[in-house]
Amino acid sequence: MDLNNATSEQLVQLEQSLSEQYKTLQALNLNLDLTRGKPSAQQLSLSDALDGILNGNYISKDGVDTRNYGGLDGILEAREMGASLLEMPVTNVLAQGSSSLTLMFQIMSTAFFFGLNGKNSAWNKQDKVTFICPVPGYDRHFSVCEQLGINMITVPMTTSGPDMDAVEALIKEDNSIRGLWCVPKYSNPTGVVYDEQTVNRIAALGNIAHSDFRVFWDNAYAVHDLSENPIKLTSIFDACEQAGTQDSVIQFASTSKVTLAGAGVAFLGASQTNLKGFKSVLGIQTIGPDKINQLRHARFFEKTGSLKAHMAEHAKIIKPRFASVLTHLESAFADTDYGTWESADGGYFISFDTQKGLAKKVVALAANAGVKLTPAGATFPYSNDPQDSNIRIAPTVPTVKEVDQAMSIFTLCVKLATIQQKMHK
Repeated sequence: MDLNNATSEQLVQLEQSLSEQYKTLQALNLNLDLTRGKPSAQQLSLSDALDGILNGNYISKDGVDTRNYGGLDGILEAREMGASLLEMPVTNVLAQGSSSLTLMFQIMSTAFFFGLNGKNSAWNKQDKVTFICPVPGYDRHFSVCEQLGINMITVPMTTSGPDMDAVEALIKEDNSIRGLWCVPKYSNPTGVVYDEQTVNRIAALGNIAHSDFRVFWDNAYAVHDLSENPIKLTSIFDACEQAGTQDSVIQFASTSKVTLAGAGVAFLGASQTNLKGFKSVLGIQTIGPDKINQLRHARFFEKTGSLKAHMAEHAKIIKPRFASVLTHLESAFADTDYGTWESADGGYFISFDTQKGLAKKVVALAANAGVKLTPAGATFPYSNDPQDSNIRIAPTVPTVKEVDQAMSIFTLCVKLATIQQKMHK
């Protein structure tokens, strides 16, 4: 039905029908969770061989006893893994604990309180510090800024990456800007892969921004492809070398969704200037990372063959869940104006936009029918989506059957909220 041409009587009849369907689904007392992009138990089981893999051999290939203190940079085998993920020399990579989010917070804290290039470069020496945040984006990035009192300003996410005209204009007019958040491959939540022109323009920002400006390049989904012929992300390291802006980008990655989410290895890639500044503070915080776990991971991939083959097994598990979401959206909303969505080719999320002013209502309706969704607004700084339209769908944890159930409820809630809004206009 074309809602724009529907009569009042038709809208009332449709609302009554949808409400009856909604009550029927409520009576099922379901408890389904699509809130966070976590690996499913099936995915985690792919890495069970990590347990006991060292078999008493704790010596790394360059002779380090991983049971002992030291090794602030991480062991060579782990750093080589990080260098491969980040596509940069191993001399520019640190391997640390399980969470890249921890590294992001540590780097931002170091830049804020101590400076990455001497004390005078500390961000807190100025009255205001601002980060550019492409939206919709990753809620935990925004939380890091909010925790440190860093102001956030948004730019739209396009089908090729952040709106670079907007980014460049902001940097030129606002001297308080010190950073840009990026999830360059399968961006959270839209699934966008930055195109070559966007990557090159981001690399060039160091030539127009303040000398203490840093791009936080969170390449969380570098190897999380669902297609056998995925789009290749242009190397930001190579682009920065060509632009002469090596200090302006700091890269992050981890094995959190590759092996074990709570016991992985995180990687940081940066210029020697940034590494020196960070390590001067990191060396006060810790004597060294968990090198045993790093060695476990290196031996695991030696034993199982290749990272690519391992991730292909992940894809087999995830693809049916993504397919379920997209099938439901296509079936319910194709050629209608109920909402729009992104068809991701990798990563962990699908982004859906309702009509303006309906996201919170849809999330509440779904919750009352037994389906938990990420809170509306979470994909924007300060949880403030000015359009109240974006909803992030995370289908990896439930079974395919549960995703089917959840999406039947979700699509019904979108229809019901849209019709009710139309009736009361």
